[in-house]
Amino acid sequence: MSRDYKDTINLPKTDFAMKADLGKREPGMLAEWEKADRYGEIQRRTAAREHAFILHDGPPYANGVIHLGHAVNKILKDIVVKSALLAGYRSPYVPGWDCHGLPIEVAVEKKIGKVGQKVDAETFRAKCREYAAQQIDLQRADFKRLGVLGDWDNPYRTMDFRYEADMIRALAKIHANGHVVRGFKPVHWCFDCGSALAEAEIEYQDKQSPAIDVAYDAIDPKALAAKFGVTIADGDVVAVPIWTTTPWTLPASVAVTLGPDLDYVLAEGPSRGGTRVLLVLAEALAARALARYGVEKVNVLGHVKGAALQSLLPQTGEAVARGLKHPFYDREIPLILGDHVSAEDGTGAVHTAPGHGAEDFAVGQQYGLVDRYPANVLNPVGGNGVYLPGTPIFEGQFVWKANDAIVALLRERGVLLAEAKLTHSYPHCWRHKTPVVFRTTPQWFIGMERAGLRAAALKSIRDDVDWFPAWGEERIAGMVAGRPDWCISRQRTWGVPIALFVDKADHQPHPRSVELMEEVARRVEKDGVDAWYALDPAELLGEEAARYEKVTDILDVWFDSGVTHWCVLDQRPQLARKPGDKVMYLEGSDQHRGWFQSSLLTATAMHGRAPYDEVLTHGFTVDAQGRKMSKSLGNGIEPQDVMKHYGADILRLWIASADYRNEMALSDEILKRVADAYRRIRNTARFLLGNLDGFDPQRHLLAVEDTLLLDQWAVQQAYDVQQAVAAAYARHDFPEVVQRVQNFCTNEMGALYLDITKDRLYTMPTDSRGRRSAQSAMYRVLEALVRWIAPVLSFTAEELWKFVPGPRGESVLLETWYDGLAATQGSPEQRRWWADLLTIRGAASRLLEGMRATGTIGASLQAKLVVHADAATCARYAEVADELRFLFITSELALADLAVTPDPSERTDVQGVELEGAKVWVAAQPSDAAKCIRCWHYRADVGAHAEHPDICGRCVENVDGPGETRRWF
Repeated sequence: MSRDYKDTINLPKTDFAMKADLGKREPGMLAEWEKADRYGEIQRRTAAREHAFILHDGPPYANGVIHLGHAVNKILKDIVVKSALLAGYRSPYVPGWDCHGLPIEVAVEKKIGKVGQKVDAETFRAKCREYAAQQIDLQRADFKRLGVLGDWDNPYRTMDFRYEADMIRALAKIHANGHVVRGFKPVHWCFDCGSALAEAEIEYQDKQSPAIDVAYDAIDPKALAAKFGVTIADGDVVAVPIWTTTPWTLPASVAVTLGPDLDYVLAEGPSRGGTRVLLVLAEALAARALARYGVEKVNVLGHVKGAALQSLLPQTGEAVARGLKHPFYDREIPLILGDHVSAEDGTGAVHTAPGHGAEDFAVGQQYGLVDRYPANVLNPVGGNGVYLPGTPIFEGQFVWKANDAIVALLRERGVLLAEAKLTHSYPHCWRHKTPVVFRTTPQWFIGMERAGLRAAALKSIRDDVDWFPAWGEERIAGMVAGRPDWCISRQRTWGVPIALFVDKADHQPHPRSVELMEEVARRVEKDGVDAWYALDPAELLGEEAARYEKVTDILDVWFDSGVTHWCVLDQRPQLARKPGDKVMYLEGSDQHRGWFQSSLLTATAMHGRAPYDEVLTHGFTVDAQGRKMSKSLGNGIEPQDVMKHYGADILRLWIASADYRNEMALSDEILKRVADAYRRIRNTARFLLGNLDGFDPQRHLLAVEDTLLLDQWAVQQAYDVQQAVAAAYARHDFPEVVQRVQNFCTNEMGALYLDITKDRLYTMPTDSRGRRSAQSAMYRVLEALVRWIAPVLSFTAEELWKFVPGPRGESVLLETWYDGLAATQGSPEQRRWWADLLTIRGAASRLLEGMRATGTIGASLQAKLVVHADAATCARYAEVADELRFLFITSELALADLAVTPDPSERTDVQGVELEGAKVWVAAQPSDAAKCIRCWHYRADVGAHAEHPDICGRCVENVDGPGETRRWF
């Protein structure tokens, strides 16, 4: 009767679940972390580390539930923080929120009404603060659910009184360094916001506009024609046509600008009621323009350079000739020169309204036009988009609607030469998605050229910062090089005031502004920004109060977040940068023109350099077809749904796997593939744990040099992977980390080591050297693996950490990269020895797979192999030859000389393989031996032992004897 040998087999055993069930398991783990103050414990235990890696949180806006983009951003930050901990840094993470600004105002207005109508400003601000706090609580819960560790109980909020006070202090320092200026300049203006906008608040969308050509008639046509060497008759008209897509700006037109180096012609235009009309056009554009006017044949009467046509001298504003007539106002329009005029489109002549364009404003200043005209002429449009009272003809009309009325008036006056519709890229408000305009209004600016700010910022971009990806440097440098002065003032209610007292006469700040702003900051720190609005200037200015007034504008919200380096990093001791520390900013690629830039400019204005040492940018999420996710397309995937169905770790693994430097595609199918990849990692860890049952590293761990050769190879492979993983984390190449770990689990472990060592682990005596050797290697691999995955698969790593044998701390994040792996990379000869052997094994595996497919054998153990090689190759592996069958997972294996190589043309059970300088043939055939019921090997000595007739001699040794001796595999 056959004996049951089950009780002699060391089968794997572990309570680490095969089914992850992350969606249900993770919330419980999260509760444990919070109860144990996991973040606080990590910070306390790592506080003594020499250097810090500080991931400074760019604050999300406190409005609305988090979306997939939030998840990408926060998880990438968490991976950076946790990998820095494992690399040996102190790595605090303080989350923050951006709390001021228009979206919150709009949300509160919908509930309680607008300021001044149904509610006073102080009550309105209180409601905004209350609303923002509610939104923060909602977002914080989801961020924590993602597995993001941080100081969630002590975040920074830009609406906290201390933060608001420190913003004022930051502004005071920037003012003291000479960078703040009040100016009457054109700024982007949103009629829906009722406020100026920063560059970062602008996005470009297609817009359909009226494209018109308008004739500006010469006051002295003969004099203008004479500049071309042309004599005209009395009554002839000479006009300069302009082309514009903004007819609504014509009431503010005070000049026509020509290109000084462009060639102009005087050409026959369409007659006007029988009157001959000659037109001044850029030569390169004349044919196209005249075609628009219905003139088929170009008849050029004269040529001249643009520089010869100006009728006003720059700087002095002195008239050198009579100019042009405004098309519908009684206003003389000078011809001036500007390098911004090109011959790319239009007519070569640009109608110039300094109140509604940056280039117009600059050329207007050059020619003294800005000072010549009152503000309501330069900018006749109110903040609501309606022409101001006193604006001739168009008073009270909204500018977009006035376009049609202006075109009709031009047609009536006979000066409309052409009219069409043009779809073009146009600036829009990023909040309202509505077109914006340029309006010249009194605003506060941080001057890019004042005190060398632009040059200093560009130098810091180049010299002080590492950019990931590297193209980020060129991107932000180009933006800083070309950006205008930063308009920091807004005309809203919910924000931090520009706490300046200005002279009522010249609007210049009080000479003691820095001192006064510190006093205001102390009050704001106690009572919030309401302290500014309630402040009687006499309290601080005494008898001077009558001369000064308080600025009522608030600071741009990009200033709020742009000074977090001062209000957060410099104010919290655990975040203060010391020599050798690193500070990283990490946000979406749109922040080159947003937070990265506002932080750069404020820090440079305050301290002379960028606030960060590293900047990492990531792309945005799209669906599998590369389309932006949106409700209208129905292709959005919410992180809350992913966490509920798959678990946060699957979401984290997808983010780490994706190339975050570009657009990141996600779909249900992609999530399923990620879940499959996760299972491979989890199952590898579970197999390792199962075979470590009963292993106590304090008693059983063997020194690496005392383990079997295969186990040394496994540890060395893990060492190689750890070196690559640590380096990839250091350069923030998370896809490389995931790929390395997955390949290790699939190839070195799953396809090789774990499969090969089953025999030793299962069949050898529990305390045998062969089994303890494998367990020692597996223990080391597991200690390393749990650390590799911790920054990405945080829940899984912490769960796994509890099951790893031996005493350990509460969290894997209290550790650093595992130092128990072999510290040698192996000699080139050793690596070549293994590479060649595994190449031969690969050929054997392909051969056996073919035999299984044809039914010649069942499992590989049913085969016996002969490896035919030259004498040198045979000699290389002679020492280990008696155990090679275990490496190849066959019942028999012999080395043979090439002289007896079978002819592959006559055999299907032969596989050849090329080594460097050698040819090897592997031959296989089914074994004719009996199968051992215990180890499943087919061995000739099965049945040779009377007391154990069903097992092989090796198993008899392992069951009743001292156990077999294994040296290599």
